[in-house]
Amino acid sequence: MSTEPTAPVLRGGAGEERIRRAFAEAPGDAALVAYAMGGFPDLETSRQVLRAYVEGGADVVELGIPYSDPLADGPIIHAAGTTALEAGVTVDDVLALGRELSDDVPVVLMTYANLVLRPGADVFARRLADAGFSGLIVPDLPVGEEATDVVSACDAAGVAFIPLVAPTTGEERVAEVRAAARGFLYAVSVVGTTGERSGSPADRFGEIVARAKGDGGTDVPVAIGFGIGDAEGARAAAAAGADGAIVGTRLVRAAGEERPVEAVRAVLADLASGLGR
Repeated sequence: MSTEPTAPVLRGGAGEERIRRAFAEAPGDAALVAYAMGGFPDLETSRQVLRAYVEGGADVVELGIPYSDPLADGPIIHAAGTTALEAGVTVDDVLALGRELSDDVPVVLMTYANLVLRPGADVFARRLADAGFSGLIVPDLPVGEEATDVVSACDAAGVAFIPLVAPTTGEERVAEVRAAARGFLYAVSVVGTTGERSGSPADRFGEIVARAKGDGGTDVPVAIGFGIGDAEGARAAAAAGADGAIVGTRLVRAAGEERPVEAVRAVLADLASGLGR
């Protein structure tokens, strides 16, 4: 009887394989998942900022589509999306930004259910795959019956569907969400919207990561986000056993500064130090 470990079944196809490899090969103590609002503050600056993400060590780039009703986003990311919308940034523009990065780093799209369901899940998932995206996050699409068609469409297109576990998610639901995760499982550290927090939620990172992984553990990487904005937070995420630290608001705030590329590079260097790089 063979004692070789069984390779996980990658239902999310090529996208899931690429994301998992990025987590496994990340230098230092954990992977860095860096969020950007696509097209903020304008398309050309956004392109330069995203290139700085790659050069600054982002292992996975999470790219947001500007949306008028972003229920999961705090005021800084919400304002960035509004700026991009007012500048005329479209879904096609954001997909093109992702396409430009996708040879260098796995790119995951973060958007809302309406934008996925309006053209149809199959059509949207295929567009993502054609644009080189590896994964999809839809925070207002709960795992279960509502997400079934989207998960199936992503699987068929080779795009990893990445669900979220929040502190308010019930225990039975945590197991269900964990089982549905492709690529990685997004563990939300706080109740509420995205944003930097005074008084770090890091004290609870260990509990949050353990709950996301479950008593029996999981072969799906767990990344923790919401509230991480500096080296201390990134270090705490890794120390808590997270496979990745997700940073959004702090980077978006840097992208809005007078010298955005330099500001983003400084934040990434700080985060890298926290991850032991």
